[in-house]
Amino acid sequence: MAVSGKDILEKDPIEASAPCRIDMGGTLDISSFYYPMAYLSPCTVNMAVNLRTVVRLGPHRPGFVRVSSRGFESAEYALDQAPFSHPMGLIFAIAAHYRMDGIHIRIDSASPPQSALGGSSVAAVAMIGAYQKLLARLENEAMATDQIPLLAHAIEQSIAGVPCGLQDQLAAVYGGVHVWHWKGPGMDSVYQRKPLIKAEQHSLLDKSVLLAYCGIPHVSKDINSRWVQGFLAGDSRGQWREILECTKEFAKAIGNLDCETAAHWMNRETDIRSGLTPDVLDDTGSRLVSAARETDCGARFCGAGGGGCLWAIGHPENIQVLRGKWADILDAVPDGRLLDASIDAEGLT
Repeated sequence: MAVSGKDILEKDPIEASAPCRIDMGGTLDISSFYYPMAYLSPCTVNMAVNLRTVVRLGPHRPGFVRVSSRGFESAEYALDQAPFSHPMGLIFAIAAHYRMDGIHIRIDSASPPQSALGGSSVAAVAMIGAYQKLLARLENEAMATDQIPLLAHAIEQSIAGVPCGLQDQLAAVYGGVHVWHWKGPGMDSVYQRKPLIKAEQHSLLDKSVLLAYCGIPHVSKDINSRWVQGFLAGDSRGQWREILECTKEFAKAIGNLDCETAAHWMNRETDIRSGLTPDVLDDTGSRLVSAARETDCGARFCGAGGGGCLWAIGHPENIQVLRGKWADILDAVPDGRLLDASIDAEGLT
């Protein structure tokens, strides 16, 4: 039997938020990859950025759940009739998990819709955080923090129809700059978390990073599924071993705040992935990558590419020059723009 949150939320709505991320080595956080590659100690790197997604829970009519989010048409369903195939199906699936109706879920993200910054996973984490606060009002025991990314990932993968990685949820929960080592279920933990730099060093890295939105939304399922299918078929395992090596060297460079070396390994990884799936970069993305290399910076698509955001890393002086070049390129792209982003030390709040 569902519990109504209407009366609880009428007096005081609830809010939670979590950061998006930029990444290197993504896809290696999918179990299809990290189990067979366990002997190589697979890892990924991500940096939480202060483009946060806020989830607010307010009252609604009993028996129903309503979801409103910028970039999507609002939708309302009875709790047991909400379609998980809906564009906001993940949000409805989490609502179904918690068995609470009479709630209006409002999602406000500072990142562009479908920007490849982990937005849906971040919204899932923020929503679980909000529901945990709601349960606390009902004097229910709170979930341990390290269980939140696992629950968000499990629900997302259960409805996605394709294997999903876990790094987006982890960046959303913990914030900061991390390398994540993947061990898999059956071990003491699915992952091992290792901060790469201290919070007081984030401002130094901010000067070496640039983030841009290419003007078109991305859809990760197609490219990700081709990567997974090629790996499972045995057609691309050499390339993925090299991608892992690039990621490890990138992590070392970031730990030393050596952004020039990090740029080298980022460019190499981008080349390998572009060889596997040339459409991972559209025309605008290709021009941004070329401009970065001309400026002695590294550039990479976020997430699985195919639209959305690109980010660059390099010496602060080179990044400043690149900022102007990227701005000129994006001026001619409808909706394309630089994003004002910096490292977010906080995770879920």
